[in-house]
Amino acid sequence: MTTSKTKRSDRDAFPTATGSEDGDVEWRRVGLFVLFAFGISWTIGVIVSMTGGIGSESPTVFAGVRLWFVLVVTGYMFSPAIANVLTRFVTGEGWDGLALRPRRRHWRWWAVAWVVPPVLLYLGATIFFALFPEFFDPTLSAVGETLGVTQGTELPIEPRELALIAAMAALTINTAVNCVATFGEEFGWRAYLLPKLLPLGGRRAVLLSGVIWGVWHWPLIVLGYNYPETPLLGSLAMVYFTVVAGVFLGWVTLRGNSVWPAVIGHAAINANAGIMLLFTQNDPSRLLGPAVTGVIGSLPLAVFAVWLLVRSNVFSPPSSSSS
Repeated sequence: MTTSKTKRSDRDAFPTATGSEDGDVEWRRVGLFVLFAFGISWTIGVIVSMTGGIGSESPTVFAGVRLWFVLVVTGYMFSPAIANVLTRFVTGEGWDGLALRPRRRHWRWWAVAWVVPPVLLYLGATIFFALFPEFFDPTLSAVGETLGVTQGTELPIEPRELALIAAMAALTINTAVNCVATFGEEFGWRAYLLPKLLPLGGRRAVLLSGVIWGVWHWPLIVLGYNYPETPLLGSLAMVYFTVVAGVFLGWVTLRGNSVWPAVIGHAAINANAGIMLLFTQNDPSRLLGPAVTGVIGSLPLAVFAVWLLVRSNVFSPPSSSSS
């Protein structure tokens, strides 16, 4: 006998990457979702461009917070979540498969999502500085510049101690706080788009969703976000990054049978991404690193993503998924 609790659990269960014919993809719903997500975010990108862009020319809204930041954090980043809701409402799909129910037996995937990204991120920065030692600043002079401290002025705390505090905060409270913002993206990309593409097969679904996620960033990249010196090449670099990051986030989503591991993993990436910039000097190209959005900075994440695509059975086609 099936209980009401079991029925509710089945309705919220996340699909598996079983793979099937391409015709089983609900392309109308996929198209509407992408239209809503891109329409909202790219319209906000136009508004940001018309109101001073990303930087000091954007008007201040309150307490030193600029308009571009408010628009991006609220409307732009939450457009995928809004697209999820709008698509379900317009198509009459209903609210099955939201992937919001926390599942205690999958708690370890929450921990994996919290811990693995910082490890890969800091490893990537280490590789970058090993290849380009001229960009490594062990004195952390950038910390003093950030605080507006002139040469000869004593800091109340050593730069290395401040960097350690910043890293500990990034690994803990900052990751938790960032979950609020990353939910806006993950409730769309991993909770809606990825399941809709799974009939293509797990590998193709996670790669295609990663490409779409990257292109969604393009207005911000063109405006100078992440790659201010090379926005056009940065647009391609962002797609590369979202593909490799999307493999990891898709993996923890499918393993954890919930969107929350992806929310946490995305938040861990965002919270820790800027720490290694404290050790940087001489303005290296953001296309390379040391941040995780650089090609070298993301190298460990890319290697791990390839390993997951090859080895993890959540991405396997039907012929091998049962093994």
